[in-house]
Amino acid sequence: MRKYLFCEAGFVEKSQWLPNCWVNVTCPNQNDFDFLTKELNVPESFLKDIADADERPRTETEGNWLLSILRIPVFNKDQKTDIPYSTVPIGIITNNDIVVSVCYHHTELIPDFIEHTRRKNVAVRNKLDLIIRLIYSSAVWFLKYLKQINIDITAAEKELERSIRNEDLLRLMRLQKSLVYFNTSIRGNEMMVGKLKTIFQDTNFWDHELAEDVVIELKQAFSTVNIYSDILTGTMDAFASIISNNVNTIMKRMTSLSIVLMLPTLIASFYGMNVDIHLAEIPNAFVYIVIFSIILSALAFTIFKKIKWF
Repeated sequence: MRKYLFCEAGFVEKSQWLPNCWVNVTCPNQNDFDFLTKELNVPESFLKDIADADERPRTETEGNWLLSILRIPVFNKDQKTDIPYSTVPIGIITNNDIVVSVCYHHTELIPDFIEHTRRKNVAVRNKLDLIIRLIYSSAVWFLKYLKQINIDITAAEKELERSIRNEDLLRLMRLQKSLVYFNTSIRGNEMMVGKLKTIFQDTNFWDHELAEDVVIELKQAFSTVNIYSDILTGTMDAFASIISNNVNTIMKRMTSLSIVLMLPTLIASFYGMNVDIHLAEIPNAFVYIVIFSIILSALAFTIFKKIKWF
Protein backbone atom coordinates (compact mmCIF):
# COMPACT_ATOMS: atom_id res chain seq x y z
CA MET A 1 0.00 0.00 0.00
CA ARG A 2 1.37 3.40 -0.93
CA LYS A 3 0.31 6.99 -0.36
CA TYR A 4 1.43 10.19 -2.04
CA LEU A 5 1.89 12.91 0.57
CA PHE A 6 2.67 16.53 -0.26
CA CYS A 7 3.66 18.97 2.45
CA GLU A 8 1.49 22.08 2.62
CA ALA A 9 0.33 22.80 6.18
CA GLY A 10 1.37 19.33 7.21
CA PHE A 11 1.27 16.36 4.85
CA VAL A 12 -1.77 16.17 2.57
CA GLU A 13 -2.55 13.05 0.59
CA LYS A 14 -2.59 13.35 -3.20
CA SER A 15 -4.11 11.05 -5.79
CA GLN A 16 -0.89 10.66 -7.80
CA TRP A 17 2.83 11.21 -7.57
CA LEU A 18 4.16 14.77 -7.80
CA PRO A 19 7.80 15.96 -7.75
CA ASN A 20 9.10 16.50 -4.20
CA CYS A 21 6.16 14.64 -2.68
CA TRP A 22 6.68 11.86 -0.17
CA VAL A 23 5.76 8.35 -1.34
CA ASN A 24 5.00 6.31 1.79
CA VAL A 25 4.92 2.57 1.08
CA THR A 26 3.79 0.14 3.80
CA CYS A 27 3.85 -3.65 3.35
CA PRO A 28 4.56 -3.31 -0.39
CA ASN A 29 2.99 -5.68 -2.88
CA GLN A 30 4.06 -6.44 -6.44
CA ASN A 31 2.25 -3.38 -7.79
CA ASP A 32 4.18 -1.16 -5.39
CA PHE A 33 7.46 -2.81 -6.41
CA ASP A 34 6.72 -2.20 -10.07
CA PHE A 35 5.89 1.44 -9.43
CA LEU A 36 9.07 2.06 -7.43
CA THR A 37 11.48 0.19 -9.69
CA LYS A 38 9.98 0.92 -13.12
CA GLU A 39 8.39 4.35 -12.79
CA LEU A 40 10.65 5.97 -10.16
CA ASN A 41 13.70 3.83 -11.02
CA VAL A 42 14.44 3.08 -7.36
CA PRO A 43 17.36 0.61 -7.08
CA GLU A 44 15.98 -2.86 -6.42
CA SER A 45 18.91 -3.64 -4.12
CA PHE A 46 17.69 -0.91 -1.72
CA LEU A 47 14.30 -2.57 -1.45
CA LYS A 48 15.93 -5.93 -0.69
CA ASP A 49 18.08 -4.36 2.03
CA ILE A 50 15.04 -2.81 3.71
CA ALA A 51 13.26 -6.19 3.63
CA ASP A 52 15.92 -7.65 5.95
CA ALA A 53 14.37 -7.61 9.42
CA ASP A 54 17.82 -7.52 11.05
CA GLU A 55 19.13 -4.57 9.03
CA ARG A 56 20.96 -2.01 11.19
CA PRO A 57 20.63 1.79 10.89
CA ARG A 58 22.98 2.94 8.14
CA THR A 59 23.28 4.92 4.92
CA GLU A 60 24.17 3.73 1.42
CA THR A 61 24.55 5.49 -1.90
CA GLU A 62 24.11 4.22 -5.45
CA GLY A 63 24.62 6.88 -8.10
CA ASN A 64 22.52 9.86 -7.06
CA TRP A 65 20.35 7.69 -4.81
CA LEU A 66 20.69 7.78 -1.03
CA LEU A 67 19.30 5.05 1.22
CA SER A 68 18.87 5.84 4.93
CA ILE A 69 17.74 2.94 7.10
CA LEU A 70 16.32 3.60 10.58
CA ARG A 71 14.90 1.28 13.23
CA ILE A 72 11.52 2.15 14.65
CA PRO A 73 9.62 0.53 17.55
CA VAL A 74 6.56 -1.66 17.03
CA PHE A 75 4.10 -3.39 19.35
CA ASN A 76 3.46 -7.02 18.45
CA LYS A 77 -0.25 -7.52 19.06
CA ASP A 78 0.00 -11.22 18.22
CA GLN A 79 0.23 -12.97 21.58
CA LYS A 80 2.05 -15.90 19.98
CA THR A 81 5.19 -13.85 19.40
CA ASP A 82 8.06 -14.20 21.85
CA ILE A 83 8.71 -10.47 22.16
CA PRO A 84 5.87 -7.99 22.87
CA TYR A 85 7.87 -4.93 21.75
CA SER A 86 10.52 -4.99 19.04
CA THR A 87 11.99 -2.82 16.31
CA VAL A 88 11.78 -3.01 12.51
CA PRO A 89 13.71 -1.26 9.74
CA ILE A 90 12.28 1.56 7.67
CA GLY A 91 14.14 2.87 4.64
CA ILE A 92 14.03 6.39 3.25
CA ILE A 93 15.20 6.51 -0.37
CA THR A 94 15.93 9.95 -1.86
CA ASN A 95 17.16 11.31 -5.19
CA ASN A 96 16.72 14.97 -6.15
CA ASP A 97 12.92 15.40 -6.26
CA ILE A 98 12.08 11.81 -5.22
CA VAL A 99 11.45 10.87 -1.58
CA VAL A 100 10.27 7.33 -0.81
CA SER A 101 9.86 5.55 2.53
CA VAL A 102 9.43 1.78 2.61
CA CYS A 103 8.50 -0.35 5.62
CA TYR A 104 7.53 -4.01 5.48
CA HIS A 105 5.53 -3.85 8.72
CA HIS A 106 2.44 -1.99 9.91
CA THR A 107 3.43 0.56 12.54
CA GLU A 108 1.71 3.26 14.54
CA LEU A 109 4.59 5.67 14.03
CA ILE A 110 3.99 6.75 10.41
CA PRO A 111 0.23 7.51 10.73
CA ASP A 112 0.91 9.35 13.98
CA PHE A 113 3.73 11.34 12.36
CA ILE A 114 1.50 12.37 9.44
CA GLU A 115 -1.31 13.37 11.80
CA HIS A 116 1.15 15.34 13.94
CA THR A 117 2.34 17.38 10.95
CA ARG A 118 -1.26 18.23 10.10
CA ARG A 119 -2.21 19.08 13.67
CA LYS A 120 0.86 21.26 14.26
CA ASN A 121 1.06 22.62 10.69
CA VAL A 122 4.64 21.38 10.45
CA ALA A 123 6.47 22.42 7.29
CA VAL A 124 8.88 19.71 6.15
CA ARG A 125 11.26 21.72 3.98
CA ASN A 126 13.34 19.00 2.31
CA LYS A 127 14.28 15.32 2.29
CA LEU A 128 16.80 15.66 5.14
CA ASP A 129 14.18 17.43 7.23
CA LEU A 130 11.84 14.45 6.70
CA ILE A 131 14.50 11.92 7.74
CA ILE A 132 15.46 13.88 10.86
CA ARG A 133 11.82 14.33 11.88
CA LEU A 134 11.18 10.60 11.43
CA ILE A 135 14.14 9.88 13.72
CA TYR A 136 12.67 12.36 16.20
CA SER A 137 9.30 10.62 15.98
CA SER A 138 10.97 7.24 16.54
CA ALA A 139 12.55 8.59 19.76
CA VAL A 140 9.12 9.76 20.94
CA TRP A 141 7.59 6.34 20.25
CA PHE A 142 10.48 4.59 21.97
CA LEU A 143 9.66 6.61 25.09
CA LYS A 144 5.93 5.81 24.77
CA TYR A 145 6.57 2.09 24.56
CA LEU A 146 9.12 2.27 27.39
CA LYS A 147 6.42 3.69 29.66
CA GLN A 148 4.17 0.76 28.73
CA ILE A 149 7.01 -1.69 29.34
CA ASN A 150 7.50 -0.18 32.80
CA ILE A 151 3.79 -0.69 33.51
CA ASP A 152 4.05 -4.32 32.35
CA ILE A 153 7.11 -4.88 34.57
CA THR A 154 5.24 -3.51 37.60
CA ALA A 155 2.22 -5.72 36.87
CA ALA A 156 4.42 -8.82 36.51
CA GLU A 157 6.18 -8.01 39.79
CA LYS A 158 2.85 -7.80 41.63
CA GLU A 159 1.81 -11.17 40.21
CA LEU A 160 5.12 -12.68 41.30
CA GLU A 161 4.70 -11.29 44.81
CA ARG A 162 1.48 -13.29 45.15
CA SER A 163 2.70 -16.46 43.53
CA ILE A 164 5.91 -17.22 41.66
CA ARG A 165 4.90 -18.76 38.36
CA ASN A 166 6.95 -19.62 35.31
CA GLU A 167 4.60 -17.57 33.11
CA ASP A 168 5.36 -14.35 34.97
CA LEU A 169 9.11 -14.99 34.92
CA LEU A 170 8.96 -15.64 31.17
CA ARG A 171 6.98 -12.45 30.77
CA LEU A 172 9.79 -10.49 32.45
CA MET A 173 12.35 -12.26 30.28
CA ARG A 174 10.50 -11.25 27.11
CA LEU A 175 10.34 -7.64 28.28
CA GLN A 176 14.08 -7.76 28.92
CA LYS A 177 14.59 -8.88 25.31
CA SER A 178 12.51 -5.91 24.15
CA LEU A 179 14.75 -3.54 26.09
CA VAL A 180 17.83 -5.03 24.43
CA TYR A 181 16.33 -4.42 20.97
CA PHE A 182 15.38 -0.88 21.96
CA ASN A 183 18.88 -0.22 23.27
CA THR A 184 20.67 -1.21 20.08
CA SER A 185 18.14 0.53 17.81
CA ILE A 186 18.29 3.84 19.68
CA ARG A 187 22.08 3.83 19.56
CA GLY A 188 21.95 3.06 15.84
CA ASN A 189 19.54 5.91 15.15
CA GLU A 190 21.75 8.29 17.11
CA MET A 191 24.72 7.29 14.97
CA MET A 192 22.57 7.90 11.89
CA VAL A 193 22.17 11.56 12.84
CA GLY A 194 25.95 11.94 12.83
CA LYS A 195 26.26 10.21 9.43
CA LEU A 196 23.58 12.45 7.90
CA LYS A 197 25.33 15.51 9.26
CA THR A 198 28.50 14.41 7.46
CA ILE A 199 26.65 13.75 4.20
CA PHE A 200 24.73 17.05 4.18
CA GLN A 201 27.28 19.31 5.88
CA ASP A 202 27.91 21.33 2.69
CA THR A 203 24.23 21.97 1.95
CA ASN A 204 21.54 24.26 3.29
CA PHE A 205 19.41 21.26 4.30
CA TRP A 206 20.85 20.88 7.79
CA ASP A 207 18.72 22.30 10.63
CA HIS A 208 21.04 22.52 13.64
CA GLU A 209 18.27 23.25 16.15
CA LEU A 210 16.11 20.33 15.00
CA ALA A 211 19.09 17.97 14.96
CA GLU A 212 20.02 19.02 18.49
CA ASP A 213 16.46 18.33 19.68
CA VAL A 214 16.58 14.88 18.05
CA VAL A 215 19.88 13.99 19.74
CA ILE A 216 18.53 15.12 23.13
CA GLU A 217 15.38 13.01 22.69
CA LEU A 218 17.41 9.97 21.64
CA LYS A 219 19.73 10.36 24.62
CA GLN A 220 16.72 10.54 26.93
CA ALA A 221 15.28 7.36 25.39
CA PHE A 222 18.67 5.63 25.66
CA SER A 223 19.00 6.64 29.32
CA THR A 224 15.46 5.43 30.07
CA VAL A 225 16.16 2.07 28.41
CA ASN A 226 19.28 1.60 30.55
CA ILE A 227 17.41 2.50 33.74
CA TYR A 228 14.55 0.07 33.04
CA SER A 229 17.01 -2.61 31.96
CA ASP A 230 18.96 -2.28 35.23
CA ILE A 231 15.73 -2.40 37.24
CA LEU A 232 14.53 -5.47 35.36
CA THR A 233 17.89 -7.22 35.76
CA GLY A 234 17.80 -6.55 39.51
CA THR A 235 14.22 -7.79 39.71
CA MET A 236 15.03 -11.01 37.85
CA ASP A 237 18.04 -11.63 40.12
CA ALA A 238 15.94 -10.96 43.23
CA PHE A 239 13.20 -13.37 42.20
CA ALA A 240 15.81 -15.98 41.25
CA SER A 241 17.17 -15.72 44.80
CA ILE A 242 13.66 -15.92 46.24
CA ILE A 243 12.92 -19.06 44.23
CA SER A 244 16.19 -20.65 45.38
CA ASN A 245 15.42 -19.73 48.99
CA ASN A 246 11.89 -21.16 48.72
CA VAL A 247 13.31 -24.42 47.38
CA ASN A 248 15.76 -24.60 50.27
CA THR A 249 12.94 -23.95 52.76
CA ILE A 250 10.81 -26.70 51.26
CA MET A 251 13.71 -29.14 51.33
CA LYS A 252 14.40 -28.35 55.01
CA ARG A 253 10.77 -28.95 55.91
CA MET A 254 10.66 -32.20 53.98
CA THR A 255 13.89 -33.38 55.66
CA SER A 256 12.57 -32.43 59.11
CA LEU A 257 9.31 -34.24 58.45
CA SER A 258 11.21 -37.34 57.29
CA ILE A 259 13.28 -37.37 60.50
CA VAL A 260 10.19 -36.93 62.71
CA LEU A 261 8.46 -39.84 60.97
CA MET A 262 11.63 -41.95 60.97
CA LEU A 263 11.77 -42.20 64.80
CA PRO A 264 8.53 -44.15 65.31
CA THR A 265 9.39 -46.21 62.21
CA LEU A 266 12.77 -47.06 63.73
CA ILE A 267 11.22 -48.14 67.05
CA ALA A 268 8.58 -50.18 65.26
CA SER A 269 11.35 -51.86 63.27
CA PHE A 270 13.23 -52.83 66.46
CA TYR A 271 10.16 -54.30 68.13
CA GLY A 272 9.10 -55.98 64.94
CA MET A 273 12.15 -58.26 64.95
CA ASN A 274 11.67 -61.96 65.63
CA VAL A 275 13.70 -61.90 68.89
CA ASP A 276 12.97 -61.76 72.60
CA ILE A 277 12.02 -58.14 73.41
CA HIS A 278 11.33 -58.70 77.13
CA LEU A 279 8.01 -56.89 76.85
CA ALA A 280 5.86 -59.74 75.68
CA GLU A 281 4.62 -60.46 79.21
CA ILE A 282 3.89 -56.82 80.11
CA PRO A 283 0.23 -55.83 79.75
CA ASN A 284 -0.45 -52.98 77.28
CA ALA A 285 3.14 -53.12 75.97
CA PHE A 286 1.94 -52.00 72.52
CA VAL A 287 0.40 -48.86 74.04
CA TYR A 288 3.64 -48.01 75.84
CA ILE A 289 5.65 -48.39 72.64
CA VAL A 290 3.25 -46.14 70.71
CA ILE A 291 3.32 -43.50 73.45
CA PHE A 292 7.12 -43.61 73.54
CA SER A 293 7.26 -43.19 69.76
CA ILE A 294 4.91 -40.21 69.92
CA ILE A 295 7.01 -38.60 72.65
CA LEU A 296 10.19 -38.97 70.56
CA SER A 297 8.46 -37.55 67.46
CA ALA A 298 7.07 -34.61 69.47
CA LEU A 299 10.54 -33.96 70.91
CA ALA A 300 12.11 -33.99 67.44
CA PHE A 301 9.35 -31.69 66.14
CA THR A 302 9.96 -29.25 69.03
CA ILE A 303 13.69 -29.15 68.31
CA PHE A 304 13.18 -28.50 64.59
CA LYS A 305 10.55 -25.88 65.37
CA LYS A 306 13.00 -24.12 67.69
CA ILE A 307 15.69 -23.95 65.00
CA LYS A 308 12.99 -22.78 62.51
CA TRP A 309 13.09 -25.79 60.21
CA PHE A 310 9.29 -25.90 60.30
